[in-house]
Amino acid sequence: MALPNQKTQTLDCKQGAVRAVRFNVDGNYCLSCGSDKTIKLWNPLRALHLKTYTGHGYEVLDAQSSGDNSHICSGGMDKTVNLFDVSSGQAVRKYRDHAGTVNCVCFNEESTLILSGSIDSTVKVWDVRSRKSQAIQELNEAKDSVTTVQVSDHEILTGSADSRVRRYDLRIGRMFSDFVSKPVSCVKFTKDSQCVLVSSVGSSLKLLDKDSGELLNEFSGHQNSNYKIDCCLNNKDTHILSGSEDGLVYIWDLLETKVSGKLDHKTRKTVHSLTFHPSEPILISACADKVYVWESNQSD
Repeated sequence: MALPNQKTQTLDCKQGAVRAVRFNVDGNYCLSCGSDKTIKLWNPLRALHLKTYTGHGYEVLDAQSSGDNSHICSGGMDKTVNLFDVSSGQAVRKYRDHAGTVNCVCFNEESTLILSGSIDSTVKVWDVRSRKSQAIQELNEAKDSVTTVQVSDHEILTGSADSRVRRYDLRIGRMFSDFVSKPVSCVKFTKDSQCVLVSSVGSSLKLLDKDSGELLNEFSGHQNSNYKIDCCLNNKDTHILSGSEDGLVYIWDLLETKVSGKLDHKTRKTVHSLTFHPSEPILISACADKVYVWESNQSD
């Protein structure tokens, strides 16, 4: 099994602390979100900086590219959700309904809606086709900051500092909630949509059965007691990856739950953001002011 095991690029982003890094849909580009209020677009495998997007008034905490790569949605500490036109670099929408920092953003599968989770305990849904600047829907079940949001074709998955993972099934109009005992920092669907990966501050990573909420596996060994740290699955759903507060990315075998690799960033600083290529064994990580590209020298 080919897994990322060697660092092939280091991007000096020059945008203060890098708050998040995200591959686009096909894995040809990535976005980095900066504490200097900017978003940067990169060709990461060639370490090429392509464009800078400005429009936020404070640190940018999350961003995502649309399915056709024409737009970027972003959220940050200025309480706004922005929609940028990729080619022109202009902010074409700015949504201001949140009462506090926007922690996470994502598009739906058609890239017609933006979902944003905030410290104000809500998830808001914005229709990018509409001229209206109000949210078309609000999910307000969380009792504390919404830290992470994911979307599949008919489901919304959220994690909150109230230690709950919530799944909204849009086909039947129901919400399901699972308590995981510690503040949730990241949730991810597996590719087959059968399971949910959850990382929590001060706890192991957990793999839950999506429908029953049953705990299938736990993954531990990394350090995460202070910060919101990303987790992800590799492109084949065979391995779990997480950042850590000791300058490493930990890689676990999904079935055997043992650590099968570590990526050393040669620093004691926290590796807090991760994004995995959709089809290749390539990982991108963010630590302090830099972004790192990790590739495999193994064959499948």
